[in-house]
Amino acid sequence: MTASADPSTVLARAVEVTRRYGDVLALDRLSLDIRAGELVGLLGPNGAGKSTLINLFVGLRRASSGTVELLGGSPQDPAVRRGIGVTPQETGLPEALRVGEIVDFVSAHFPKKADKGELLDRFGLADLVGRQIGGLSGGQKRRLAVALAFAGEPRLVFLDEPTTGLDVEARRALWDGITSFHGNGGTVLLTSHYLEEIEALAQRVVVVGHGRVLADDTVRAVRDMVGVRRVSLAADDLPELPGVLSSEREDGRIHLVTTDPDRLVVELVRSGTPFSGLEIRPTSLEEAFLAITSKETAHA
Repeated sequence: MTASADPSTVLARAVEVTRRYGDVLALDRLSLDIRAGELVGLLGPNGAGKSTLINLFVGLRRASSGTVELLGGSPQDPAVRRGIGVTPQETGLPEALRVGEIVDFVSAHFPKKADKGELLDRFGLADLVGRQIGGLSGGQKRRLAVALAFAGEPRLVFLDEPTTGLDVEARRALWDGITSFHGNGGTVLLTSHYLEEIEALAQRVVVVGHGRVLADDTVRAVRDMVGVRRVSLAADDLPELPGVLSSEREDGRIHLVTTDPDRLVVELVRSGTPFSGLEIRPTSLEEAFLAITSKETAHA
């Protein structure tokens, strides 16, 4: 198991990092520290630079300018990289190998090895140890790809969209495996399109957009920083109302995300529109994320 971590220790650091792909600016003078013992959720729309940042941290790409450090050394150093685990968005595993064989093969590349039985059990794969990879379902292959990131007893794990395509039960199994590692002192940087996943797992949320950090704080602080609220009510139709960032209709109710719920309700009453069941509550992380990134897009 991973030893308890000193939270003052920086395990990965990007300082004023820029990365270009031809004319495309993927990262724009981005700076970020990942400290020991953190479980960090990295959010951003497609093309925001999330995967590029992970690729720089794990040594798959080099920065166009700026500095990237990993475990006190260079991400380009294979000896340094033995201290990390990675699951990219897409993985290809040899279909003729059995689950236990691929765990043994990957573990052999590391000075420390996780206990195979405990590792497979942690990710709900214990019953599949003798199964050929080619005979696994897509969800089982994905769970195995994530489990392999933990095979070398890493200090730091990078998970890029680890639960994409999984059903709810399989996703929960992965959540349990990730939180178990973190609970024993491990450090995780996680990207996900499922914002409820970040909300459930992460203590710290980093929102990136146009290659820059737009927000970096606790889940609660990021929710609160945008000053938006969710107003829900039952109504047949609504007039145009002030300060509405988004709206959706679901199960006979209308849900509005707004920067000024008091003014919205006043204008709604003034309009004379019939409504019932009014509810006002704090925004979700997803609504905060949409507000932060839409504001950045408007200023871009």
